[in-house]
Parts: sequence; structure tokens; C-alpha cells
Amino acid sequence: MRKILTYKIHEIEPYINWLYFFHAWGLSGKPVSEQEKLQAEAREMLAKMDTICPVYALFGLFEANSDGDDIVLQGERLPMLRQQKPTPDGTPNLCLADFLRPLSSGISDRIGLFATSTDHRTENMYKDDPFRRMLVQTLADRLAEAAAERMHEEVRRNYWGYAPDEQLTIAELHQEKFQGIRPAVGYPSLPDTSMNFLLDNLIGMKDIGIRLTESGMMTPHASVSGLMMAHPQARYFDLGKIGEDQLTDYARRRGVPVVLMRRFLASSIMNNQ
Repeated sequence: MRKILTYKIHEIEPYINWLYFFHAWGLSGKPVSEQEKLQAEAREMLAKMDTICPVYALFGLFEANSDGDDIVLQGERLPMLRQQKPTPDGTPNLCLADFLRPLSSGISDRIGLFATSTDHRTENMYKDDPFRRMLVQTLADRLAEAAAERMHEEVRRNYWGYAPDEQLTIAELHQEKFQGIRPAVGYPSLPDTSMNFLLDNLIGMKDIGIRLTESGMMTPHASVSGLMMAHPQARYFDLGKIGEDQLTDYARRRGVPVVLMRRFLASSIMNNQ
């Protein structure tokens, strides 16, 4: 299954996590009155954007399995990275592939791939007004995340349907009380932005206006991509720093020269040179 969803801003505004919006403006821990003043201006801007700037979500659901540290689907392999640092209680070092049934089991599992993005017009609004331009840009970032939240909720309850009776408040969604995880590309467990090239091949990000740079970064900037996993014990983790051995192995599994993969993973390599 592959589906594109188009949201009006007012449909996803309730899903915005304002804590991250305030953080982007340096207002975390500031008086509530300052936050409320900016939030009121932000809501006015959202109302103006509502009629001209839709927000898009794209997802695909695929049969999948793990094969070592790779995720295998549609004849493609998505190589994953595994934590390297020792755990204090001796628990296993995690890899996202761990949350899928192994290929050797002979039983197919399932995975979701997704991308969300704001309309490209948000990139060009208020170019001559620094305050309003930054307001639109920070709101666009939050709208892309809100669309991912709304889309994932619909996937869990309807399209994938593994949690049809889920009834969570917005606060509970932001606290990730739902079953499964939604690791995003560029975040701690999935730091390699070039993974977007593989996701693009499978779900076609261009259909919602996303283009990729040479490093796999997305444009418009206010875009989010990643995986959806349903395993009840799936959880987020910080990959930490990887060693040269894993860098070399990962580059081999990706079919990418080590020197290029070193650039993609520069911030995640131990004793990076």
C-alpha cells in the first residue's frame, strides 16, 4: 500500500508540539506570558497560511524482514547501524532491524516508510520581513512534524490497523504512548541522511514535492522522513559513536565508498578525523 494524504493546516494544528516551537525561538524556560504572546502571533500566521499552504504526507506499507542488521523489503535492503557503546546493565546493543522478524523465520513482517513536507511556498514567504520569515519557517518545521504525528495515528488505527482501538490524547501522542516507533532519518537511531535515497526509491518523495541534495538532505527544509515499526517492544535509542569497523561494514552493505560514507556519518564516527 502507498498513499498520499493532503492536510489543511487547521486539520493538523492540534498536533503541533509547541514545546519545540518555543525552543526554536529560545523561549524554553522563559515566562509563560512571553510564550503566549508569540503563540498568539503564530496562530494568526497559521490562519493566514491555511488557505494557501497545504501539508503533505506520503507513506508506504511493505512486507519486510530483518537479515542481520539489514531490513529487507521489495527486493531492496535498508542497512541499519547498531549501537556500539557498552550498556550499563549488559542489555544487548540495539539496531532498528531487531524489531522485525528475521528472514530465516520464513514469516513475513511489516514496516512503514514515510515522508511529510510543507508546501514549497512556505520557503518564499516574507523574504523581506525577517521576523515573519522566521515565524513561517519555524511553524513549517512544526507542521511537518505534526503531519507525521497525524499520519502515523491514521496508519496505526486504519491503514495498517494494528491498533484500531487506540484512543490517545494529543499530550499522550507527544509522549509517544502509542505502540511502535517512528524513527526519523537524521535522528539518533537513524543518523545517516543518505538513507533518504533508499526511501525515495521505494516511496517516491518527489510526488509530494521533496527533492534531495547530494547528501540526502530534503528540500523543502520543513520535511520529515523515516520508518514506522509496530513491534510492542520497539523503542527509541541513541546509536552513539560507531567505530571504523562498523563504518566499513555499513559502507559495504550500502554499496557506497567508505570515504563517502564517512562524510554522511561524520558526526556519528568515533574519533572522527
